[in-house]
Amino acid sequence: MKKETVAKLLMILVLAVAVVMTSPKKESTNQASKSKKLIKIGILQLTEHPALDAAKQGFIDGLAANGFVEGKNIQIDFLNAQADQSNLKVMSGRLVSEESDLILAIATPAAQALANETKKIPILTTAVTDLVGAKLAKSNEKPGTNVSGTSDMSPIKEQVALLKQLVPNAKTIGFLYNSSEDNSKLQVEIAEKSAKELGYSTKSMTVTNTNDVAQTMEVLAAQVDALYIPTDNTLASAMATVGKIAKEKKIPVITGESNMTMEGGLATVGIDYYKLGQQTAKMAVQVLSKKVKVQNLPVQTQSDPQVVINKMMAEVLGITVPNELKSALKEGK
Repeated sequence: MKKETVAKLLMILVLAVAVVMTSPKKESTNQASKSKKLIKIGILQLTEHPALDAAKQGFIDGLAANGFVEGKNIQIDFLNAQADQSNLKVMSGRLVSEESDLILAIATPAAQALANETKKIPILTTAVTDLVGAKLAKSNEKPGTNVSGTSDMSPIKEQVALLKQLVPNAKTIGFLYNSSEDNSKLQVEIAEKSAKELGYSTKSMTVTNTNDVAQTMEVLAAQVDALYIPTDNTLASAMATVGKIAKEKKIPVITGESNMTMEGGLATVGIDYYKLGQQTAKMAVQVLSKKVKVQNLPVQTQSDPQVVINKMMAEVLGITVPNELKSALKEGK
């Protein structure tokens, strides 16, 4: 065989090997480049119940509506702590170690766990009543930390006044909440003050977990004419139990938000957690687009709470709904 032919064959063989060896690297490089383009967003949720689930979905849908779509330009890592403090710590550490570009904390304990893990990664909260009281922000106007977001502070005075409209003959109002939830304590303090201003007597009882709800509810229901339950995560998870006893004892329950009303309460002037999640997403877009730093982003609240009345519960309790409130009737449990 001629030397020229051998040289050509060797050259072809070398080129073929080079193509085989370099092709996977090129594909791997392209995949890595594509992966780098994805913005990492972590979501840490305290526990599972309708209000918090709605806030999460509103956030994800709100991001998508603003061009931040999962799998396209963002990567979402969603973790649910199932109301376990040790889970919150471990999961917070994971989201921080993954170097998330932004983290959403749903409920106060989740926000506090994340804030303990990082002072650099932007954290937005939702379903947190009082960011300043929870030591997450220095002020609502200018947080001054890596944490801001939306507050779910309810229009408590209006909620107590709604009870007066629906149950005008009530004399004593009971308050039921988890003593370890600071947000619940704050809301009950405001509600008790409002109730006393309207001439009600008040009585409070607390629980520490969902296992306490049935027995405590039974005891309290025997001593009051109506109940007020704030946006308390423990009670929100046990509203089916609350509703069952409320029907048996004929006790109207005013709740802190509409999902709780639909699950076993009578009525509320409540915020919409899905809309609150969407509102938080708009804040996230500002941070991710580098338009504002989270420490300068004011805490926001929902401005249009709506009256919601559980039609089934009103019928079971024999409550006549005033004509001006009948448009608020909705089918609940």
